[in-house]
Amino acid sequence: MEYRIEKDTMGEVKVPANKYWGAQTERSRNNFKIGPAASMPIEIIYGFAYLKKAAAYANCELGVLPEGKRDLIAKVCDEILAGKLDDQFPLVIWQTGSGTQSNMNVNEVIA
Repeated sequence: MEYRIEKDTMGEVKVPANKYWGAQTERSRNNFKIGPAASMPIEIIYGFAYLKKAAAYANCELGVLPEGKRDLIAKVCDEILAGKLDDQFPLVIWQTGSGTQSNMNVNEVIA
């Protein structure tokens, strides 16, 4: 398997080259090796996608996000909602209690 190096405030981490997620998702994936029976329900991920698409439109309307970025965010959110990226969300429900890792996972895939 091929990897790429992602960096964050905690340092470098190897991420599978064929995945869209980044360092935060990979760290969570490695720290919570529980298995698919405890996977985050995809409906939660879809909820994040609706929220992030709406936020992109609102921020564009407020003049703090360029239209081009809004359109790119909306396009990826639509791909998430169509089920095209389901395999990019490997995390389990057992996180830190706030869902931060799943939120970051969605952010990394959109980015």
